[in-house]
Amino acid sequence: MKLHADRFDVQTISGYGPGWIAIDKEEFTHSLIVGSRGERIEWNCASFEDLTAAHFAQLANLDAEVVIFGSGKKNRFPPAAWLAPLMEKRIGLESMSTQAACRTYNILAGEGRNVVAALLLEKDE
Repeated sequence: MKLHADRFDVQTISGYGPGWIAIDKEEFTHSLIVGSRGERIEWNCASFEDLTAAHFAQLANLDAEVVIFGSGKKNRFPPAAWLAPLMEKRIGLESMSTQAACRTYNILAGEGRNVVAALLLEKDE
């Protein structure tokens, strides 16, 4: 019995490794935002320490159902105050390593969910 489609109708993360992510086989070496509605936005941060409240306000403007935050090589959490714009719009945020975020994004996007993944690619990964 098949439980999933052979091909997704949304963009998917087709691979990842230290310092890179491939979306539909196109390779990226910088932090980015990818969404199930076709978003591919460069996310201007090279490390977790570069993040600010403005980075999370940018995510709130995408009006997703849920945001998957890939926090780099290990799971880290942004300060709660930075999440206020997301909470005001009732957008959930899940934090996990970037590799786990890639896998989770594909599952949710494949289910037809309006999901955005904010993927931090640290240069030392």
